[in-house]
Amino acid sequence: MTPVLKTFYQEQVLPELKKSQGYKNVHQVPCIEKIVINSGFDASIDRGGVEETTREISRIAGQQAVVTKARKSISNFKLREGMPVGVKVTLRGANMYDFLYRLLAVALPGIRDFRGINDKLDGQGNYTLGISDHTIFAEASQEHKRTIGMDICIVTSANTDAEGLELLKLMGLPFRKKNS
Repeated sequence: MTPVLKTFYQEQVLPELKKSQGYKNVHQVPCIEKIVINSGFDASIDRGGVEETTREISRIAGQQAVVTKARKSISNFKLREGMPVGVKVTLRGANMYDFLYRLLAVALPGIRDFRGINDKLDGQGNYTLGISDHTIFAEASQEHKRTIGMDICIVTSANTDAEGLELLKLMGLPFRKKNS
């Protein structure tokens, strides 16, 4: 079964972008390539905390998360090479569209006093959203002891920020209104 957001992209966003940007070929139209969810934690966290964070991020993403380890030792941070420092998961295809749909339809509207997200992209058409509390997702367990922050990076095939911003607006990302 095709995800709802993928169908929306193919039937409404693609023709709109093709018309507004003047693309001659469907393959020139920017699309979302992948979504990377990344969560870092304190290097001194115990083994149970690492597993709990991995389990929570995996539950939210709908796909198994990978523990990232330190590449080199840094004495000021009490960090040794090989210690776990974070968790990441890369979503593509149907999982990506399902996660983005849950983010846009359930998680972001559920934030208290939500006024939209910042519209600053990275210069190459990609967008990163920082979330300080993982409990905005319905899949997250409520008995978790700590709040988990995460970065959600939406990687697009857009060449410029303007193309990426237009794609993300048409996909339904609730950007903050400018006060003019």
